[in-house]
Amino acid sequence: MMRRSNILKLSASIKAAYPFLEELGFDDLNAGCYDGKKWAASGAVSDIISPIDGKPIGPKVTMATVDDTVRCIDEMMKVKSEWATFPAPKRGEVVRQIGDELRKYLKPLGSLLAVEVGKILPEGVGEVQEFVDICDYATGLSRQLPGQVLPSERPGHFMMEQWHPMGAVGIICAFNFPIAVAGWNGALSLTCGNTHIWKSAPTTSLSSIATQKIITRVLERNNLPGALATFVTGDASVGETIVSDKRVPVVSFTGSCAAGRVVGKKLADRFARPILELGGNNAIFIMDDANLEMAVRATLFGAVGTAGQRCTTCRRLYVHEGKYEVVKRLTGLYGKLKVGNPLEEGVLVGPVHTLAAVDIFERTVAEAVAQGGKVLVGGKAFRNSTEVPGPNYVQPTIIEMPTDAAIVKEEAFVPILYTMKFKTVDEAIALNNNVDQGLSASLFTNSLQTQYKWLGPCGADTGIANVNIPTNGAEIGGAFGGEKHTGGGRESGSDSWKQYMRRQTNTINYSSALPL
Repeated sequence: MMRRSNILKLSASIKAAYPFLEELGFDDLNAGCYDGKKWAASGAVSDIISPIDGKPIGPKVTMATVDDTVRCIDEMMKVKSEWATFPAPKRGEVVRQIGDELRKYLKPLGSLLAVEVGKILPEGVGEVQEFVDICDYATGLSRQLPGQVLPSERPGHFMMEQWHPMGAVGIICAFNFPIAVAGWNGALSLTCGNTHIWKSAPTTSLSSIATQKIITRVLERNNLPGALATFVTGDASVGETIVSDKRVPVVSFTGSCAAGRVVGKKLADRFARPILELGGNNAIFIMDDANLEMAVRATLFGAVGTAGQRCTTCRRLYVHEGKYEVVKRLTGLYGKLKVGNPLEEGVLVGPVHTLAAVDIFERTVAEAVAQGGKVLVGGKAFRNSTEVPGPNYVQPTIIEMPTDAAIVKEEAFVPILYTMKFKTVDEAIALNNNVDQGLSASLFTNSLQTQYKWLGPCGADTGIANVNIPTNGAEIGGAFGGEKHTGGGRESGSDSWKQYMRRQTNTINYSSALPL
């Protein structure tokens, strides 16, 4: 049965608990599908659980189904030609307006992200700002989408190169950055002339619905078809429908390496273009000449921010054997971290997103110890402790490990940091590159020679390689993504826009001859 939104207004108790929900336009029951004409979904009705206390946030969501997803793509196909021929600068103006509308809701959307994902409030607001920033970037891009004239070797011939929209893009997001990643893809894709379908993680349906409503309002205000940007939230079958539909030639997928391997194979089977942003087993290396104060601060937030649930979280820390005492300083800071409700002032570490993540944390700690690890700080889950407001909290953990331990090469999406020693920059590069993932890596040193070796062609093999900053904190202007099992996709800045367009070479014969 199709269920539409706006059936029941938001109850007084929910408004009192989270006043920003009314500002964001929620009802008691909300449809998890927008097909460009209406908000309506036909799946199961679900509560959205906050990891802060393990309780329902309030508004319920009717999940989308396979049929709902197909309906969205049907509607996209009806309007894709209209948008592809809309002048690029005018497309950019629409995207600019989306960014301006998001600016009005930075605090309420950021607050909802904190409640729904479990990240601290400044991170929630910062994530919404990332969508705003990419809209600004895309607006400028809309007046700079290039082509080029090429010299023809044939007399009386003119040769040029153009870029055209791919037509339709699928955007499948993970729970940890549900708004930012949708923006990185959606703003560029719309500017490039594509329609898109955005699938959110079901556990972050509310923040995604709120963001989609903002996008939809801007399209309506400009008298544009709503199906330029459609939306679904639901289980894996919804994502599989997008991945399998031949009408969607580009699919951006953010998730685990295991899931990405499945998605990549399915897209390859139909020769679709993948944009894969998968796991990252990111490392920080501290050389013997490093600014240790800077390195410790960077490692701390790089490892525990978002409770270790960033793609760019620092998971491996290698310290030069001559400066290994810095680990003691880091463990001391870990012991002072305030873990708790991320909405409270002074809290740096909130909950992990699900109870399944708590189980992964405990199993990973046990396995690390079994492989020769020594827990230096943390190592325990709070479970139902009265020290925290819910069951989803774990202690930020540092484990000293042998460099050859198998578990060091695996990514557990929880706040566990492995520490090890090294001697030379050559060893650092080898250790960094000796994992399957290739997203981000950072080196702390004051030596220019060491810096350039680290960043050179035989240096770090990651898509993001930094010096004297942590593994996290990517800027909009640069392309975001990694190599190897991270998937090879690029999102956000630089020339990432090319993934949403197709290149065409044109030759025009303006002579009366036909040279062979």
